Amino acid sequence: MKENKENAKGSPALPVAPARGRLRPLGLDEVRITGGFWARRRETNTTAILGHCRDWMERVGWIGNFRAAVEGRIEQDRRGREFADSDVYKLLEAMSWAAGDGADPALDAQIAAITDTIAPAQETDGYLNTAFGRPGQQPRYSDLEWGHELYCYGHLIQAGVAQARARGEGELTKVARRAADHVCATFGPGGIEGVCGHPEIETALVELARLTGEQRYLDQAALFVERRGHGTLADIEFGRAYYQDDVPVRDATVLRGHAVRALYLAAGAVDVAVETGDDALLAAVVRQWDAAVARRTYLTGGMGSHHRDESFGDDFVLPPDRAYSETCAGVASVMLSWRLLLATGEPRFADLAERTLFNVVATSPSEDGRSFFYANTLHRRRRGAVPPADSDSPRAESSLRAPWFAVSCCPTNVARTLALLPAYLATADDNGVQLHQYADAEISTTLANGDGVALRVRTDYPSGGSVTVRIARSPDRPWTLSLRVPAWTDGATAWLVDADGVRRAVAPGTAAVTRVFRPGDEIRLELPMAPRWIEPDPRIDSVRGSVAVQRGPLVYCAESVDLPGGHEVDAVRVDPSTEPQDGPDDTVVAPGELTVPRDPDDAAWPYRPPGRAAAPATDRTGIVLVPYHSWANRGPSTMRVWLPTTYTP
Repeated sequence: MKENKENAKGSPALPVAPARGRLRPLGLDEVRITGGFWARRRETNTTAILGHCRDWMERVGWIGNFRAAVEGRIEQDRRGREFADSDVYKLLEAMSWAAGDGADPALDAQIAAITDTIAPAQETDGYLNTAFGRPGQQPRYSDLEWGHELYCYGHLIQAGVAQARARGEGELTKVARRAADHVCATFGPGGIEGVCGHPEIETALVELARLTGEQRYLDQAALFVERRGHGTLADIEFGRAYYQDDVPVRDATVLRGHAVRALYLAAGAVDVAVETGDDALLAAVVRQWDAAVARRTYLTGGMGSHHRDESFGDDFVLPPDRAYSETCAGVASVMLSWRLLLATGEPRFADLAERTLFNVVATSPSEDGRSFFYANTLHRRRRGAVPPADSDSPRAESSLRAPWFAVSCCPTNVARTLALLPAYLATADDNGVQLHQYADAEISTTLANGDGVALRVRTDYPSGGSVTVRIARSPDRPWTLSLRVPAWTDGATAWLVDADGVRRAVAPGTAAVTRVFRPGDEIRLELPMAPRWIEPDPRIDSVRGSVAVQRGPLVYCAESVDLPGGHEVDAVRVDPSTEPQDGPDDTVVAPGELTVPRDPDDAAWPYRPPGRAAAPATDRTGIVLVPYHSWANRGPSTMRVWLPTTYTP
């Protein structure tokens, strides 16, 4: 594993800054998204989502909890769940990255104002939490299983790191460092030999170590990773697997338990492995990732099929109508995949990150950025009701996007992901620059030998498949430009056109051009964007006999608002013997029919010998499909991703 010498000192504007690894990430100071799909969503993040989250946290009292703690009225006035503090911290992280991107000059003042509310609630030894430790509350660290104290610190520390890297060290960073020092003193050798029921502190401590160069933060993160899986936490009705305390990280073979917890822990383990050179630990996480992607991941990239405990199901238990697929699990999956990509350089990790970004993260917020999905089902059987605009939703499973939730981890996680998204686009190594995600962008960086390189990326991806990279600045020596050829192109043909106009077919993986580039040279990747049928593994019982449609990285769905005659999506049947075709405005038209049983007897016993049902009435038609990320933006509807191919009487 190579050392990233430039990052060993803590590069600015980077959410993840490993000291070593196969690839060096490029930060917000090196990559700028200038247009297209993600630019529109990042603009919505700045103009709507950040302010929406801040206003709601004031309305429901979560920012006010810190004032109540300082003023001695916390016992009677505290609002929200035990982890409410963490959402304030995630908002601060999102604001910090957005401020560093120059998105809104007012953000620095807003960050300072919220920090000025938080800082006085921190105790002299660095402890900071509004749910524990004060008169009328449970003692500190008396409920490591469910209390989330260390989890909250993790998000505080990540916010402090974001401020330092994006805008320079400020009061928020100082508050975070004091909290981290408290954690090391309390949970280090000779202290409490425990872990948090919700992993998150691990990756935060590693990033703080990278920022500051302080070894004790890395040591504490490594200690938390090694303690996990030894029954430190109490057994619960879901079992210790719920919070990954059943099997040591090194011995686990698959991601299991609560999906967000599992993914955050895996990300932290990768961070520890990279910084300590622990190849065995890294290999263990890769093994778990491989198994989870092969057997426990939805077509959308979503993870988690259990509602009751928000967890992974068993292998191939992926029911579309009961997909929990929490937005936060999508964010955590991207975080893990990005770390594995940096460590190994293998494009398959960028493939999953792309799928998850387009089909989970982008699905959560509404078009106006003021309502969100917490869970992301793949099949909605009944039309939902519009949630009230002035109250938070008590349930994660909302039939339409809700403005806020009693547990609101997802909106703030979306906000911070969109704010730092440019840092997921590109990397560098000793030989050149690699593009992993595609968006209109400007990239300017310095290679390991000091040579400056600047690129201009033009694309309408994911609507179109042409990605043009124009060289704006280049040294007078050969270097390598690499572009990821997505795994979804398998079975079709992608083309790479080099600066001399030579066109060659490229297979899924990486397409590279090595040469002396001149300013004005262009490299073009042409990706096959025709919509295609997708079949499930037959071991996924819940969707056997169905197909889905994917176009580029986008998963598509049928939505009742596009069906004629008031039909719901349970009437849709498709014919996979004929390929789907592009429709207007990014829609796809699939050959099929609308099928309804004649004179159905809804009161009859629903099981019978074959052939006893009334013949169905059918209407041959083209079934209009829309990108899954766009569903439920046009009012209540039914929806399904997996489409039956035949009607069985």
